[in-house]
Amino acid sequence: MMKSTEEVTRLPRVDVESAAIRAEGLRVVRGNRVVLDDFDLTVRRGTVTGLLGPNGSGKTTLMRAVVGVQKVAGGRIEVLGRPAGSAELRYRIGYFTQSPSVYRDITVRQNLQYFAAVLGAPRSDVDRTIEQVDLGSHADDLVSRLSGGETSRVSLAVALLGEPELLVLDEPTVGLDPVLRRDLWTLFRELADAGATLLVSSHVMDEAERCQRLLLLREGRLLADDTVPELYARTDTSGTEEAFLHLIDRETHREVAQ
Repeated sequence: MMKSTEEVTRLPRVDVESAAIRAEGLRVVRGNRVVLDDFDLTVRRGTVTGLLGPNGSGKTTLMRAVVGVQKVAGGRIEVLGRPAGSAELRYRIGYFTQSPSVYRDITVRQNLQYFAAVLGAPRSDVDRTIEQVDLGSHADDLVSRLSGGETSRVSLAVALLGEPELLVLDEPTVGLDPVLRRDLWTLFRELADAGATLLVSSHVMDEAERCQRLLLLREGRLLADDTVPELYARTDTSGTEEAFLHLIDRETHREVAQ
């Protein structure tokens, strides 16, 4: 699919050394459906980048491609200077999936001790990550006795083990109360300030303003790659949802005109 002139010129110009993720012409097909087609993307190191869009827009597929667990039909994608899925990236990336990936029949602490051993992370990381996700009072509880939101936080703590250079977080705040959501976004910014890169997906538009850069997806297409002020200025709006709808309307009108 040919990109419009505007889409091409708005791609960020980032040198290789400062790019945590670079995708060029990425194409992903799942079943008979093209999920991503001729997709270009650059994510800067040391930033919190929000990946926003409705369910089915391709966010999870893109994240799976970044961490190397998604079969790619065309194009290329590099992560931390290496092809996505390279063995040497295994311990440099933390990945949080929408479905909790922890053991329910052992405690929170035991889960983290096990995954720390697998990753070769320091034992001190266990207590550190438990505190970072505010599970100190549940550290010795069986995961099976936790709520859905608490179980998700155990998975997030696993992703934080070893202080990865890149964190890929798929809907990490779903099911959490507003206070905990706020605290986790504060943590995300602190991690970025310390040098980590975070790619955080969400379909909650009000989380957008917490990001340093926004990627807006719809039906596998990148509608915007901007900072929040740039997005508002470009669409002459004052809210992320309003800006997103503006871009959808403009895209629809362009398709009709063609």
